[in-house]
Parts: sequence; structure tokens; C-alpha cells
Amino acid sequence: MDYDFKIIEQKWQARWESEKTFEAKSDPARKKYYSLEMLPYPSGRIHMGHVRNYSLGDSTTRFRRRRGLNVLHPMGWDALGLPAENAAMKNKVQPYNWTMQNINSMRGQLKRLGISYDWSREIATCEPEYYRWNQWFFIRLFEKGLAYRKKGTVNWCPSCQTVLANEQVINGRCWRCENPVTIDELEQWYFKITDYAEQLLDGLEQLQDWPEKVLVMQRNWIGKSKGAYVDFAVEGGQEKIKVFTTRIDTIYGATFVVLAPQHPLLNSLWREDNTGFREQARKLRQEQLLHGKEDLEKKGFFTGVYAVNPFNQERVPIWVANYVLMEYGTGAIMAVPAHDFRDGEFARKYGIPERIVIHNREGLPGTEEYGTVVASAEYSGLSSDEAQKLMIERAEREGFGKGATTFKIKDWGISRQRYWGTPIPMIHCPHCGIVPVPDSQLPVLLPLHIEITGEKGSPLSHVPEFVNVTCPKCGGPARRDTDTMDTFVDSSWYFFRYCSPHEQDAMFDKNEVRYWMPIDLYIGGVEHAILHLIYCRFFTKVFHDLGMIEFDEPIKRLFTQGMVIKDGAKMSKAKGNVVDPDQLIERYGADTVRLFSLFAAPPEKELEWSDQGVDGSYRFLNRVWKLVAQYSGSGKAQTGKQLSDAQKALLRKTHQTIRKVTQDIEERMHQNTAISAIMELVNATTDYLSAGGKADTIVGEALETIVHLLNPFAPHMTEELWQGFGKQTLLSAEPWPEYSADLAREDTATIVVQVNGKMRGSVQLPRGAVQELVLQAASEEEKIQKHLEGKSIAKIVFVPDKLMNLVIKE
Repeated sequence: MDYDFKIIEQKWQARWESEKTFEAKSDPARKKYYSLEMLPYPSGRIHMGHVRNYSLGDSTTRFRRRRGLNVLHPMGWDALGLPAENAAMKNKVQPYNWTMQNINSMRGQLKRLGISYDWSREIATCEPEYYRWNQWFFIRLFEKGLAYRKKGTVNWCPSCQTVLANEQVINGRCWRCENPVTIDELEQWYFKITDYAEQLLDGLEQLQDWPEKVLVMQRNWIGKSKGAYVDFAVEGGQEKIKVFTTRIDTIYGATFVVLAPQHPLLNSLWREDNTGFREQARKLRQEQLLHGKEDLEKKGFFTGVYAVNPFNQERVPIWVANYVLMEYGTGAIMAVPAHDFRDGEFARKYGIPERIVIHNREGLPGTEEYGTVVASAEYSGLSSDEAQKLMIERAEREGFGKGATTFKIKDWGISRQRYWGTPIPMIHCPHCGIVPVPDSQLPVLLPLHIEITGEKGSPLSHVPEFVNVTCPKCGGPARRDTDTMDTFVDSSWYFFRYCSPHEQDAMFDKNEVRYWMPIDLYIGGVEHAILHLIYCRFFTKVFHDLGMIEFDEPIKRLFTQGMVIKDGAKMSKAKGNVVDPDQLIERYGADTVRLFSLFAAPPEKELEWSDQGVDGSYRFLNRVWKLVAQYSGSGKAQTGKQLSDAQKALLRKTHQTIRKVTQDIEERMHQNTAISAIMELVNATTDYLSAGGKADTIVGEALETIVHLLNPFAPHMTEELWQGFGKQTLLSAEPWPEYSADLAREDTATIVVQVNGKMRGSVQLPRGAVQELVLQAASEEEKIQKHLEGKSIAKIVFVPDKLMNLVIKE
């Protein structure tokens, strides 16, 4: 019988769906396992990067389910966002229709892959029953003072007509359309994530099963610093420049002050309308956006105004420079060129003097090091730590500064001037101010038929029937807020919704969340290591503080899979190097596509695309199919009777493979080495039969084991082979095989032999061989013998079945 994957895969997908094989129900009597891959944006098609992510999650999920855990494995759609609006303008189609068509297409692709999702829990963030709860939660944040509105400088994409977060500006260009970004000022809504900075930082200590690189990225983004605020008075005016410094011990070395190009104080510093200075500042800000702070050639200009150092009353010039960012600290720094590399580079370029005020611990002039303070009045001779303490005390005593702990993280700007997002549930009344929409009037619905023109401002502002409302407080005429929420809001809590996706009276059912969460395994790309993961941790901590949940970290284990690379670049539509999995499924079958994506590289590493690799995976599955179809039919091994050495070897390999595959999936998530171990067992079984071995119970156990172990990776084919064994049950519901430690143990041991601690060879002997026997065998081994000739053994270090070290006298 040929391996007809098309018939086989359609057959088993239909049976899983009809029998609701993968639907999950909470059961307090069973241990749960919540397995999740990051939900995709419904762009229309999935590519091999998606396939790798979902196959990795599915193989782990199928394994855990068969290990007896009650598994939740849902899927949904991150369905709001700018691409739908772009498509609407380009193709003259409504965003809702475009999105739902794409969802239907991608859902079909995932089903063809045989991913074991509980489709009864499917959500789409563009549906009112979902985004209603974004709005409900926004109002709770507003009530707690965690959602607020202010005017701020923003990154504006003229092409997309929307505000961009700093992280969405790549080398001065929009991360989506790649057009240049400009600067604008708009009233924006913010979530006060800074109130949770310390909690977000402390919570990282709980995340023992997160990649260290992700923890480092989050710590750096939160950016806790201890230091001091110091006010430099502007000469001849009432203004003060507030700087934050972690090195107040170097303040006597401050020879200038630097402001960010968009610092608000600049408007009052130039007491006359200095168009030239303003234009220079604008250009510096544009350079920050275009080049980023890392590769920036440092540029700036002197404002013509001076500030006063409060410690020594020295006049220091005020400069504007592109290497100081408004987003960090106060947007102003005291520049100490002798002890800061960036300040030094800038000072040398513009001829600004440097002054050494720190000697390092070797007594030499230091750069950014701590050491002994010099040339700093009464603080000279003190250590940096001592000087910092006394300087902060003086600043606080005299009222020009104070000790402080700051965080680099800034409040989350969530306003977007676009249509396809969650409407912000606030009303602007000329008499009552900003008034929340009453809960009873939620959701504030997006109008489904709208003309998107690309004009500046939110498209919703051009829809009178949406904008014009009655104030719920005074009953007078008012206007809706026409901004929509950043789509990171949607993805910051979707995994809570999966626990009770049809709940109508709350964001989620507390009892269901209590059972299923936190997430046991979360899989996604490292590109989401900062924003998405910080935002969803923030939401979780607010849920906890509102009494909605009893835990404050949403994810136990995080796994970041590597990208799929083709033609030297990440596989993406923008690069034009996407491989369509549908074409591969049509040619090779879903099981081959899954197997290749998991076998070709360790899951945390990049996978280099290879057509030959896909062919190889297909040939392997055909080989397994033929082997099992030809020799299946035997029962379990009868271990009580005398076995030949060849039978013992195959039985041992079978149990060693069960142990290896189990450990590789459960402990390491190295599906590639698990598959490799299965291939070795297939080879061993083939070799046994080729050498004249009979299709006996030993072969029967090996074949059943191959089918069992291959099931998480190639579920359709293995279900069919399982049925070929005469089984009536679903393999997907069968217990995972257990290995016998006794049967997996080798009969012989390889013992490493060292001479004076250096490896000189090895010997293979029956397990448990005594020291005398090992010594005799080692003495007869030619490679070892030549190092012992003419020498006497002074000492023997012996570790049974592992090591013998012979200490000899020269």
C-alpha cells in the first residue's frame, strides 16, 4: 500500500474535528497544561516561519496531552491594525471584509497542517465581543489614574497618517511602510506603565524558565538607575535645567550642559524668535530618527545661553545636541567630557574643555570608572561612593537637587490616528470635560462601512454619526474621542480570553483563569521580547491589583524560536522570499512540512531553507510507511525468554530511543534531536531485518515505538499506521510509551583510561567490571601500553564503568 498522504491527512483531520479530539475542558482533578503560540496577524497567508512556530508548539502539545495532562491549546487572530486600512485604500475593500477573508484563508491552512488547536475557543480581536473589553478595561485604568491624556511630541508617519512608538521607527523610517518619519505634537492617551516599573523589574526574578537574553532585554528597557536630580539655573532668567545623573561625584568636571533637540525649555531660552536655532534643532531631531542613537554622528550647536553649576557657581554653556534624547531621563544632561565617552567625543569635536575629577583605583585619571574624587573642593580625596552620598545630602539641604531612582521606561502612548482599532471609550464634553462612556453603552462600535481617504487625523473624525453624541453626564451635545487604541492593547490579554472566550459578563471567567493560567509554555519570536511581553505583564499586574486574578505573572516558560532564512534573509513577504506551505503540502503532505520544519535545525536557532531538506523528510516518512506496513503485526516483546544478542541490541535501542525522545521534548524542546533519535531506531530496525532477523515481537515493539514517538511530528501518518496495527483507539489519545531503565542500559561500558590525567585511550568491558580486569585490559591496549612501558604505577583512580586514571612515576 502506497503512502497516499492526501487521503490520509483529509481522513484524520475530519475525524479529529468530528470527534472534537482537541477540545479542552477544565477539570480540577487533572493537572493542566496551557500551551500557546503567539497569535498571528491575519495578513492572508501563512509562511514557513509560521509553520515552524506552530509545529513546534503542536509537537510539544501533543506530547504533553499524551503524557496525561489536561491540555489547552487555542488559536485566534490579532485582527486589528494598520495593514487592513492600507489594503482598504489600495483594493477598495472594507477592512472588516478583508480581515475576515484572510482569517478564513489562514484558518484553513492551519487545519491542513493538522495543528491540534481547540477551535471552539477561537477569537478575533476585531469582533465587538472582544474589543468591548479593551474599552471596559480602559475605563478601569482611567478611574485608577492609569490612563491619562496629555500633549506630547510624537513620531508621525505622513504616509500611514499615524503616530508611531519610538520602537516602530527604524532608522528614521516607519516600520511598516518604510517612509521617513517626522515630528509632531498631538494630544495623546497614555497608560501609566511607569507606576509599575519596579514591579515589572522585580517580577523578572520569578521567571526562571525565560531565556536569559529576554530577561536582559527587559531589564535594560525598564532601565532602573540610582542617582540624583540636580537643577542648573539658567543665567539671567527664572528657568532651571533639571538633569538626572548617576555620577554626581563628577559634577565638578561638568563643562557644559546639553539639551535634547525637542526639549520644551528651548522655547523660553530663545527670548527672541530665533528661526535659525529652531531649524537647527529640528534637523538634529530628524537625524536622531534617521540614524538612531547608536550610529549617530554627534552634532550640535551652542545656544548662546549659560547655566550655573550649583556646586561651584561656574558658568557652563548650554548646547543642543542630537545624542541626547528627550525620551530618556529629563532630556537634559550635565556633560562631563573627561569621564563620559559620548560627552568627550562631542567636546573634542567642538573644542569644549575637559576637566579630570576622578582618579581610578590605580590612582590614574579615570574615564567612566569609579575611584577617588580630585579637583572637587571639599570632596577631593573621597571615594566616589562617599562623595556621592555627601553631594546628594548637600543638594537636598540647599534645595537644588535630590537623590532619586529613575527608570528608562516611559508611559505607553496608546493613541492611534487610524480607523481599524478599538475606539477609545471617552467623550469630550464642553461642560463636563472628558467623560467615560457608561459600561452599559459598551461596546463603542466601529462603523463597518467607512471611506478611508488617508487625510490627516483619525478617519473616524470624518464620520459625524460616530463623532456626535450626547454627554452621559449632562445630556448636552458632545464628541466622541476619534483615536483608536494601539493594537498591543489587544494582544496584552488575549490569552486570558481563551480561558473563557464566550463569557459575556466579564473580560474572563475568574474560575476558568484560576484553573488554566499562568501559561505553561509560550512560543514566539524574540522580536516581541520587549514590548508585547512587558505590556502583557503590565496588564496582568493591573488585573491582580483590581482583584480579577490571584497571580501577577502570566507566563511560566517562554521559548523564542529562531527565524526561517531564505536567500540570506528572514523569510517575509516584504523580502519576496516566502515559501508557500500550501504548495509544499500539495506536493509532499503536511506531515513532511511539519517534520522538516522541526528537524532541520535546533528550534532556538535560525533555519536555513532547503528544498533538499524537504525531499529528505519526505523520503524518510515513505521509508517508515513501507517498513511498518511490511512488518507490522507482532505484539509486545516476551522478555522472559532467552533473546539473541541481536534481539537484545534492538530491544535496548528501542527503550533508549523512548528515553531520548521523551527527554528531548520534555526537558530541552529539542525536537530536531528527538527526530534524529527516531531515525536511528528506524535504521537499527532495518539493519536487524536486513541481517536476517525475523519479524518477531522485538521488531513489533520497535515498530510500535517508532509510530508512537513519531506521532507528535507526523500525526496523520502515524494515526493511519496505528490503525494498521489493528488498534481502534486514536493514537492522539493513547498514553505516551514508558521506557524501562533496565532494558535501556547497555550491557557493556566504555571506560576512559587516563595516564597522569591525560586521556590515552578507552576499553570496552561488561558493565560492573572490577578494577583488576579494567587494568589488565588497559595494559593490553596498544595506545595505552606505550605510555606505561618502563614505568611503575603509583596510584589508580577508578570510577566503575566510566574512568580509570593511572598515576605513574616518570
